[in-house]
Amino acid sequence: MRYPLLSLLLAAGLLAGCAHPPRALAPQPLAQADAAIERFIAQRQLPGAALWVERVGQAPYHRAYGQRAVEPAAEPLDEATVFDAASLTKPVVTATLVQLLRERGQLDVDAPLQRYLPDCGGADKAGITLRHLLTHTSGLPSGLPRSGPAGDWSGADGAERTACALAPTAAPGTLFRYSDVNFVLLGRIIERQAGMPLQRFAEQALFQPLGMADSGYLPLQRMAAARIAPTERQADGQVLRGEVHDPTARRMGGVAGHAGLFTTTADLARFARMLLAGGVAEDGRRLLSPESVALLTTPQSPAGLAEKRGLGWDIASPYARPRGSLYPASSYGHTGFTGCVFWLDPTSRSFYVLLSNRVHPAAGTNVLPLYGELGTLAAQAAGVAPSASP
Repeated sequence: MRYPLLSLLLAAGLLAGCAHPPRALAPQPLAQADAAIERFIAQRQLPGAALWVERVGQAPYHRAYGQRAVEPAAEPLDEATVFDAASLTKPVVTATLVQLLRERGQLDVDAPLQRYLPDCGGADKAGITLRHLLTHTSGLPSGLPRSGPAGDWSGADGAERTACALAPTAAPGTLFRYSDVNFVLLGRIIERQAGMPLQRFAEQALFQPLGMADSGYLPLQRMAAARIAPTERQADGQVLRGEVHDPTARRMGGVAGHAGLFTTTADLARFARMLLAGGVAEDGRRLLSPESVALLTTPQSPAGLAEKRGLGWDIASPYARPRGSLYPASSYGHTGFTGCVFWLDPTSRSFYVLLSNRVHPAAGTNVLPLYGELGTLAAQAAGVAPSASP
């Protein structure tokens, strides 16, 4: 390709004339989305949820459903509820901050991991680049064990040492394996290159500029626990509330590159509009360059792999069920273990967000069928035609 940036921008739908004119959301699919969420609540697959569906330029549709908490007492859920977004941390926070540092000349996504973490492993990791980490093609295992080289680990430093001691099980670029380890390492790299803790850099460089006032790590430092949706009951009988659900992130102190974000549907809607506007916030300030948006949201995986990821966002993988049956192959998104999904379509400039605490009061529920159903209904509401399907 002679003009690689032009091809990226075209694929991401970021050039003038690529998007269809906005139209009002269709009411019937939205009513069906309401019914689908209520059905899963009735089946006790989740206690409650918040939904946001929008086509940029038109009035959004947003609602809250069910209960914020069922233990120790029932609490109705409202749209101000703050949710543990789990792995939405990866694309929303970590991948975005990587691009901000890239634009500043502080990171090269094709540089070796060991340029930024010189003590991270030996020759077995010499071929791993940041691109491999961002596209889950590093060959590293999916998660951190409880014990590292020095026994049980704790804290961010312990997580890094344990991650760097892991042996890859495949050569970089030859296998797609979704891995929290990749983003644990990316979070540590961001802290070093930014010269400050991950939570502070995210607040200064991302949440404040976008007006995402309810988003961030360590929410109990910023708000009352009553606003936060609780998650799983622990072995001691205590219910997590405002403390991150992900066990690895919790052992790291609540701040990690792979999990730890707490947020609302309204805040994620602000983030979505920025991406769909090619990196420009609602107040007209540019947060990301069009090139960064394209790198985040168009295929960047090594050649030859069937699974396609941007440098942070899922495009075509076994985890892409939230696309539904209508959103095109150029759409992208991500899920979170706690019951969260975020899917965006640059062609129609539409998106949907579902935040829930399906792991409250206990894990073992299944909301994956709901994701696919909502993806199709959100696309219908936005007027995406059947001919646009992959």
